[in-house]
Amino acid sequence: MVPSSNISADWQPPTGFVPVDSKIPGIQVYAPAPVVEKVPEEQTFTCPNCGATTAFDPDAASVTCSHCGYVQKLHADVVGEAAPAAEFTVSTLQGQQRGWGQERRELHCNSCGADLSIEANDLSTTCPFCASNQVINRATQKEGVRPGFLIPFKIDRTACVQNARAWLGRGWMYPSDLSGVGQQINFQGIYLPFWTFSAQISAKWEAEVGYERTERYYDAGSKSWQTRTVIDWRWQSGQVEVPIRDLLGMGAKNISPHILAQIEPYDLSSLTAYDPGFLAGWKAKSYDIPLQPAWDAARVEMREHARDACMEDIPTHHVRNFSMSADFNDESWRLILLPVYLATYQFAQKTYQVMVNGQTGSVAGQKPVAWWKVWLAIAALLIPGAVIGLIGLPFVMLGGAGVIPVVVGIFLFIVGLVISGIILNKAMHAGQG
Repeated sequence: MVPSSNISADWQPPTGFVPVDSKIPGIQVYAPAPVVEKVPEEQTFTCPNCGATTAFDPDAASVTCSHCGYVQKLHADVVGEAAPAAEFTVSTLQGQQRGWGQERRELHCNSCGADLSIEANDLSTTCPFCASNQVINRATQKEGVRPGFLIPFKIDRTACVQNARAWLGRGWMYPSDLSGVGQQINFQGIYLPFWTFSAQISAKWEAEVGYERTERYYDAGSKSWQTRTVIDWRWQSGQVEVPIRDLLGMGAKNISPHILAQIEPYDLSSLTAYDPGFLAGWKAKSYDIPLQPAWDAARVEMREHARDACMEDIPTHHVRNFSMSADFNDESWRLILLPVYLATYQFAQKTYQVMVNGQTGSVAGQKPVAWWKVWLAIAALLIPGAVIGLIGLPFVMLGGAGVIPVVVGIFLFIVGLVISGIILNKAMHAGQG
């Protein structure tokens, strides 16, 4: 600190120091200048041979030109689950690089509100999330934290369509001509944002734990000695260490978490250092769930893991008045991109969504239901039991041997009712994915 009145006209601060705000009038404060990381210039991906637009090819694992066959290898390291994580500090978040590292534009959907990063020359006119054509191709409005790692696409579009057709044709309760729709679906490869969280949790638990023991007692009704099981309750406590590694947290709002959960897991051992070349020819979704809300949701899930670990630490299954405290240590995060093929299709004037894991080829999504098949199956399950029961009922009323058919009929009807409930529940959720 230097009083302003004592500073001579030719005085200069030490090298590497700059003036900062002072809370004391008349006092000039100097501090070390912040280190400014040099951000590499944005890259463009055009073919050096013919000038055509290049794209990342999952088969070649390189940026290729479909016009002249030029191939550009990407020199990104596969770091896997050992990828460096960032601490939960303001300076760490502010020090992250921004943007995609290449010239891109933004596709904004006026219908669902989704923002999608596209290449500068991409002429997309349809939102891949809701199939609306009310989209605006505009300059990127806000550049968020740059992803540090990603899993490149491993499945090409041809294999994606084949997997989707096989999935659409699978199952008896769907329309017979549904598999033919798969060839017409336009799948769009999109890198979706995810936060990964790691922490070391020290969980302490306390509860009343019950231990079973067998005791003999005299039953006055039967005038004999019997045995019974009683539970002795006593307070106990314990502590468990729960390491959480790479818990995935959603980074995008416009994605169905239910469908996405069905195409997981991803093999994070294939995590690769981010390079803009992987996005050449592909779309990418910016995160619209910030770090803090994603971390809050992850902490809730981590606490459930810690609670399960505490319950496993208790030697019996008789537990009451359970309580737990959890301390989080070594908390860290990463922002990564995971590959997904996304498509919407129409069937009987309704819109459905399908997702394909761009790494493994797993498929999940929404399907229309042929309800006449469902009701026919339910009828086939319930009618036999009802008929057998009704046949035996008159014999029971006449005092004959109709009890057995009635019992069998009731049993078959109940079994059919349970299976019908399962089928009906599956059919009702098919349209939701």
